[in-house]
Amino acid sequence: MVTVSLAIALFLLIGIAASKVSSFFKIPILLVFLAVGMLAGSDGIGGIPYDSFEHANTLGTIALAFILFSGGYDTRWGDVRPVFLYGTVLSTIGIFLTALFLGLFVCWFMNVPLVWGLLLGAVISSTDAAAVFALFRSKNFGLKGRLRPLLEYESGSNDPMAAFLTLFLIGMLSGKGFSWYTLLPIFCIRMAVGIGMGFLIAKATVWLFNHLKLEYEGLYYVIGIAVVLFTWSSTELLQGNGFMAVYVCGMVMGNSRFVYKYGLARFNDGLAWLMQVSIFLVLGLLVTPTLLLKYWFEGIILSFVLMLIVRPLVVWICMMGTSFSWRAKLLVAWGGFRGAAPIVFAIFPVLNEIDDANKIFHIVFFIVLTSIFIQGKTLLPLAKILHLDKVERERLRAPIEFEETGNSNERIYEYHVESGLDIAGKTLAKLQLPGGTLVLLIRRHDSFVVPNGSTIIEPGDDLLVFYDPIAFPSVGKIMTQKKITGGDT
Repeated sequence: MVTVSLAIALFLLIGIAASKVSSFFKIPILLVFLAVGMLAGSDGIGGIPYDSFEHANTLGTIALAFILFSGGYDTRWGDVRPVFLYGTVLSTIGIFLTALFLGLFVCWFMNVPLVWGLLLGAVISSTDAAAVFALFRSKNFGLKGRLRPLLEYESGSNDPMAAFLTLFLIGMLSGKGFSWYTLLPIFCIRMAVGIGMGFLIAKATVWLFNHLKLEYEGLYYVIGIAVVLFTWSSTELLQGNGFMAVYVCGMVMGNSRFVYKYGLARFNDGLAWLMQVSIFLVLGLLVTPTLLLKYWFEGIILSFVLMLIVRPLVVWICMMGTSFSWRAKLLVAWGGFRGAAPIVFAIFPVLNEIDDANKIFHIVFFIVLTSIFIQGKTLLPLAKILHLDKVERERLRAPIEFEETGNSNERIYEYHVESGLDIAGKTLAKLQLPGGTLVLLIRRHDSFVVPNGSTIIEPGDDLLVFYDPIAFPSVGKIMTQKKITGGDT
C-alpha cells in the first residue's frame, strides 16, 4: 500500500513537473503525460508491468465524467447559444459521418469486415474535450468570432454519440441482438434520457445547495463529487447516456445561481486536471510501445486520412449553408483533436473480447498521438495564417474572492475600460454610482490599485465592482456608456 501510494504521488508530481517541459518546448501538455506513462511502462525505463484494461476502463470512464462535467460547468450559455445548432450537428451527425467515412476506408485499406471497420471509425470519431480545453485554457489563445465556443462545445458534447456508436457496434459484433434498424430509436431514447436526467439532477442540485445550509462549507464540494457520480451511474442504469447527462448537468448548474458556485468551479477545475493527468498516465502505462510500432503504418495512414480528408469533408457537409467562411471551416476541421476519450473507447472492444481488439487499441493510440502532436502544435500558427487568431489579454488574478453563501444578494462584476468609454479619465467620485455600489479594486497593468473617490480611471483598467444585481441596469449603463463626440463632453 505504501509503495503504491508513493508511486501515485511520484507519477502525479512528475506529470505536473513535465508541464513545464511542455511549455518550454511548446509541446501539448497531454502528450507529455502520455509519454511519462509510456516511459514508466513495461517497455520503458520504469519497467512497470500494467495490463489491467478493466481498471483503466473504470478510471477512464470516471475521469471522462468529471472532465465533461467541468467542461459543461465552465460553458457559458450566452457564448454557446449562437453556435448551439452548428455544434450539435457536428457532435451528432458529424460523429456518425466520421465513423462511416473512416470505417469504409478502413474496410477497403485493411481488408476487414464492414462492422469491424465501422467500429474502429466510431472509436476514433470524437474530438476530445480534455485536449481542446487544455489547449484553450492553458495559454492566451483566442480565436475570432464564434470559433472557440464552437470547438469547445463540439468537443464537450460529442463523446456521448461516439460512445453510443462504439457500444452499438460492439453489440452487433458480439451478437447481442443489435441491428441497423434499431440504431435510430435506441440513440434517441438514450440521448433523451441522458439530457432529461442531466437537467433534472442539475435543477435538484441547485435547489439543494440553496436550501441545505450545511455547517461545513467543504461538504458542498463533497456533494459536487457525489452529483457527478450519481448523474452518470443513475442515467446508465435507466439505459440513458451517462456522458450526455453529466455534460448537461454541468452546463445547467454552471449557468444557474446557487451558493458556493464559484468555489465549486475552482474545485471542479482542479479535479478535472487531476483526472486528465491520471487518465493519460494510466493510458500511457497500458500501451505496449512494441505493438504501437507494429501498427505504425496503419496508424499513420488512418491518422492522415482522418485529419486531411475525413474531418474536413465532415465539417464541410455539416456546415453547408452557414455564415462561416471557408477559412473558419478549415480551422474548425483542423481543430478536431483526438485525445483520451477515443483511447478509453478503444478499451471497450478489448473488454468485450472482439476479434483483433488489441489491434484497434494500438492503432487508435497511435492516431491520438499524431493528432495531439501535429494538430496541437499547428492550430495556433494556422489560425494566424488564416487571420483568425485573437490575442487574449493576460490578466492578473485578483487578490480577493467573492463567494455566494446565501446571506447576501450582492455580487462582484468586472468591467474593462476601453479608451472610448465615458468613464475613462474621470474620478470615481464623478461616476455617481447608485447607493450600495462599491468599486473594490482596479487591475492596472501588472498591479492592483485600491481606489478612493479621487482615483482617476484610466483606459485599460479592469474594475471589480460590488453591488446588488437589481442595480445592474443603471451600473451597467454608467460603465459601458461611450464618450459623446462632436460636442460637449
